[in-house]
Amino acid sequence: MSALSDPSRYEEVLVSPMYLAGSNGAGDAGFAPVAHWPHHYLNDGPCQLLVTSPDQRIRIGWFGDDFELWRITAAEEAVDAPRWTATFNHVTPAEIVAGLTTALAQDYAASDPYENSGRFLADPSGYWTDALQPLLDAGWRREPAMHGTVNVRAPDGQAGVLIRHPRWGDETVTFWAGPRGWGTRAEAVFTARTPSHLIAATAAVMAGSAPVVRERHMVHREVEHLVTLTPVAPTAAPPVPRAPTPLDVRRTAVAEAVRRAARAPRTAADLRVMAAQSRTTSSTQKRSPVPASAAAARPAAVPSARRHSR
Repeated sequence: MSALSDPSRYEEVLVSPMYLAGSNGAGDAGFAPVAHWPHHYLNDGPCQLLVTSPDQRIRIGWFGDDFELWRITAAEEAVDAPRWTATFNHVTPAEIVAGLTTALAQDYAASDPYENSGRFLADPSGYWTDALQPLLDAGWRREPAMHGTVNVRAPDGQAGVLIRHPRWGDETVTFWAGPRGWGTRAEAVFTARTPSHLIAATAAVMAGSAPVVRERHMVHREVEHLVTLTPVAPTAAPPVPRAPTPLDVRRTAVAEAVRRAARAPRTAADLRVMAAQSRTTSSTQKRSPVPASAAAARPAAVPSARRHSR
């Protein structure tokens, strides 16, 4: 049997750690937090789907055929150049993207629609730990790095974050997971002015321990030995109702006939018959002898004193 024809390839499994699960080929999880925002389908361009905030200051683009699968931006005005940009490549699990889109949806909901403001436009913190605190709390550790950079790595060594000083370029925060390679390494890049709390929201998802569901073939063969795959237990099918037998049908019909008869109104003839039956039963009970048990229970007659005196 060839690998392509193996039915187990399409078996659903739970993949842990989640950051090594790869993409499932759809962006549903990443778009779910903003499902209520306007959707623009651009099938003729590289960006196939564009989801925007109602005022179009936040834009979430899906580039289905590109290496950079996601491109997310925010601007002070819809027509302004982006204040910051976040990109996620084609290997990045959409669940990680959802960490960012969830935070954006919350920020936009709390913003003033009449002012060009919002927490999603806040200046980043001067402390790199504010952006990566969820990872540090989960046991990720800072490792030695070149001057002007910060390198944080997961306990299993298979994921990390690299922070570059802004003067080295605009791509200042890079999340990565998996071995180097086009189909094995997930990458997310945040530009210099990305608010720290949005990076932290993405980091919180990477730090999580919950597995994600994938079909077995979606996990790259060079990553399989680095993850734990647990088959998803199939959902028990509801019991199939048994077809009624002829005896069941007859019993049901009889029971229904009895119920109808009990609920049917009594006619005058019925009432006369019931009264006659009642009188007959009553007279029979009056003529019936006393039961032996009742007779035995009666006290014995006591002889009179006059008889004893003779």
